[in-house]
Parts: sequence; C-alpha cells; structure tokens
Amino acid sequence: MRVKKPAPFLVYTVLRLLAFAVPLAIMWFFFPIFRELWWLAAIFAALIGVSISMLFLREPLTDASARLVERREGRPSAAQADADVEDDAIDGVERS
Repeated sequence: MRVKKPAPFLVYTVLRLLAFAVPLAIMWFFFPIFRELWWLAAIFAALIGVSISMLFLREPLTDASARLVERREGRPSAAQADADVEDDAIDGVERS
C-alpha cells in the first residue's frame, strides 16, 4: 500500500506560516515590549520567517515549483489553442 504524499503547495504554505507564527509567538510571550509594539513584532517575525524559509525551505519550494511546471506543461494554454485554430483555418483556405 502506497502512502500518498501531501500536496507540495500545502506543505510549503504550512511551513512558511509556521516560520512566521512561531517567532511571532515567541516574541509576543517572552518579550513584554512586543505586546505594546505588536507591529514591530510582526515586522521582526516576517524578517525571521523569510530568513528561515530561505535557509531551510529550499526543498519544499523546489517541489512546489516542479509541481507547478508539471501542471502547466500538462494542459495546453489558451494561446496554443488559438494558434491551432488559426493553423487549421489557414490550412482549410489553402486547400480550397
């Protein structure tokens, strides 16, 4: 029995949210000044979250990006569909 892997977008999103929420919670509960200056705590938590994601979340980002490329290559784009219709119209005119 195969274990189904979770969606890469979901994994990356949850990890990014945790990279923001955990530092925010630590600053909020352990440093009383950040309870008054909540906006400063949010800025620091965002900076810490970006740093954590750049250092440690490279693989989940790569998985999510690869999945996105697979999905885009799997379905034809609207521009390609329009080009195919135009090619068929041109071929029909040339045959006449």
